[in-house]
Amino acid sequence: MARTTLHSQVAQRILSHIQEGTWPVGSNLPSEPALCEQFGVSRHTLRHALRSLQESGHIYRSQGAATRVVSRSEPRRYTQSFNSLKEILSYPRNTYRENHIEEFVECDAELQPMLKAPVGSAWYHIGAVRKEEQSNLALAWTDIYISHQFARITKLPEHAHAMVYEQIEQHYGVGIDRAEIDIYASSILPEHENLLQVKPHTPCLVVVRRYFDKKGDPFEVTITRHPENRYTYSTELKSSATHTPDR
Repeated sequence: MARTTLHSQVAQRILSHIQEGTWPVGSNLPSEPALCEQFGVSRHTLRHALRSLQESGHIYRSQGAATRVVSRSEPRRYTQSFNSLKEILSYPRNTYRENHIEEFVECDAELQPMLKAPVGSAWYHIGAVRKEEQSNLALAWTDIYISHQFARITKLPEHAHAMVYEQIEQHYGVGIDRAEIDIYASSILPEHENLLQVKPHTPCLVVVRRYFDKKGDPFEVTITRHPENRYTYSTELKSSATHTPDR
């Protein structure tokens, strides 16, 4: 029988308290000294236990802030499978956006390579945290740039839960004729660390989506940064060739 380590025992005891409601979702755990005294362990052992609970998605830890309980259940790591273009461009329906930035901007020389739009063109910028509904776990930071004439969609009742491109299509009749998707590795920007409750220089997966209309013009560009271990993109590819057994 495999031996259970002390830090895993402490992690399980803390998790039991969370699941029993002693420390409910949204509350803060006691301080590290208090937890060390309660469980009779060293700070090193406690921090190992807390790290495992953070990796499993049950708690949030941020330097200089109290440790917060975010989930009683299984880890909040999302895997999304794609079978169509719409699925690739969308997020699960049990997530929502929390807007922190809403502003008109002009496409300058710095933005132009990302937007692939003429320098001087008018855009509306939405900066938002995407969260999971039940636990309010921050899944990603998203910068959304849309053509300036679509700015009023942020006032729609369904704005926080619906995909922006769907709202544009529904209310303005502008649909996606072509989409570009870039995916690369980077790190969370300093201005987003507190909002996402991550440590400085946390690695992230960046997904850039550009949506073009029938004229070939971009009307929406999104740049989403997912902190490590909070989101997984998954797809399955099958060969269309008929397999002939060896004889």
